Amino acid sequence: MPKSATDLMQDIINAAVVDAIVALKDSAKGMPNALLRDLNAVHANTAFTDLPAAVQTAVATSVRDAFGKLRKEGYAIAEAQATPRPPRPVGVPVTRRPGGGRRFGGNSVTLNSVQGPPRRKRSGRGGC
Repeated sequence: MPKSATDLMQDIINAAVVDAIVALKDSAKGMPNALLRDLNAVHANTAFTDLPAAVQTAVATSVRDAFGKLRKEGYAIAEAQATPRPPRPVGVPVTRRPGGGRRFGGNSVTLNSVQGPPRRKRSGRGGC
């Protein structure tokens, strides 16, 4: 049975986090103060270039492995611009109304015109 996309992404993210932690530990070379300094340098606004070189390498490797794993599981990977737009429904003609609204097929739904409540007719009386 193939893995769901959620399970696959959890595996990928877990592997990436573990690889980054191991890289942080390796870059500290067994020095607890260096490890604490590197850990304290990581915060919510840390850019990729601000990470230690070993962590950057681990993240780059994890990303490359993640794309390979996604492809292996049968998921398609494409740039956002490269994905085609879904085609318009076939067999449903789009006709324009004189008021600028659209009517799809036999439906009487008007999309571009908004009508308020019906107006009251004025009575013939005027004044006070």
